[in-house]
Amino acid sequence: MRATFVLGRIAGVRVGVHWSVLFIFGIIALGLSQGRLPETYPGRAWAVYWAAGLCTAVVFFASLLAHELAHAVVARRNAVEVDDIVLWLLGGAARLKSEASSPGAELRIAGVGPLVSLLLGGLFALGAWLLDLVSASGIMVEMAAWLAGINVLLAVFNAVPAAPLDGGRLLRAFLWWRTGDRLRATAGATAAGRVFGWLLVALGLIAFITRGAFGGLWLALIGWFLIGAATVEGRQAHLRGVLAGVPVRAAMTPEPLTVPADTTVTGFLTDVRYRYRHSAFPVTDDGSPVGLVTLDGARRVPQDEARAVMVREVMVPLSQTIVVGPDSPLADLLPRMEPGAEHRVLVVEHGRLVGIVSLSDVSRTVTWLMNTASGRRDGR
Repeated sequence: MRATFVLGRIAGVRVGVHWSVLFIFGIIALGLSQGRLPETYPGRAWAVYWAAGLCTAVVFFASLLAHELAHAVVARRNAVEVDDIVLWLLGGAARLKSEASSPGAELRIAGVGPLVSLLLGGLFALGAWLLDLVSASGIMVEMAAWLAGINVLLAVFNAVPAAPLDGGRLLRAFLWWRTGDRLRATAGATAAGRVFGWLLVALGLIAFITRGAFGGLWLALIGWFLIGAATVEGRQAHLRGVLAGVPVRAAMTPEPLTVPADTTVTGFLTDVRYRYRHSAFPVTDDGSPVGLVTLDGARRVPQDEARAVMVREVMVPLSQTIVVGPDSPLADLLPRMEPGAEHRVLVVEHGRLVGIVSLSDVSRTVTWLMNTASGRRDGR
């Protein structure tokens, strides 16, 4: 899940927001301002309800951010680097560059999120009680009470032992500790995630069919998401097992063709070297990699401007590109990769570009490894 726009950095972690956040933000603000608040405290101006609903929605997403930041901070303390945090339709996700090194580290990273949400729920409950004690506005009390309830619900839901929820990570840590096999532990957690997802889908559809409750459709949607996410996680775990011990250099395209940063867009598009080979090329400046340019990105420049626009102006800068070393584990790189030419991975050693990796490169490597393993089994 890529961020539509970046908010900035908090505690050194890049924080982004996906456009789908607007959907759930609108649902929360609308539900509070036109439903719960007017029903509980009627007679106020519509502007008061809307202001309260919008403020509550903002604080709710701040709570989600605190939940994900807790994961990120604890991950870093356990030597696991964090790519970024993205808030989206069904909550948030902290993307880790690698996996925990031990069951204990996995337990700490996964467990801190629900603990933070539970703590926030308690603080908001205390705030609601204090506001009521001093006879504050009933709407303010209701806002704090709603935030208390939703944070406790978030903590409880995330603690369910099913991947990809935090509880699924806790289950994996336990199974990893018991069996000593991280891949078997992941398989168990993802199987639990699929079972839980199908249970939510069934309950949601039953609620909708028997009672006409549209909340049932939302429950079914969450279940469907969990099934898909757990399936993807299980597939990635299998691939990580296949790629265990394989370095990035085994999959990369070595010594890729590069584009000088001061090349014009017209020069780039008309140069026969770049026409048929690939859809993305590393950009260099004085021999050092500075970014990645795609043919699609260059073609978006109007023809009457392309002669004056330089490749460095349309490239994906190095800061937004995944950069790894040739001896980095390929299995750790896999979860960070995404489809699309703009998501190619640059392989750099001692400041010099030595290769480039795409998902198709990884796929070819996996196919070769699996065929080799199959051939060895058949030859016994």
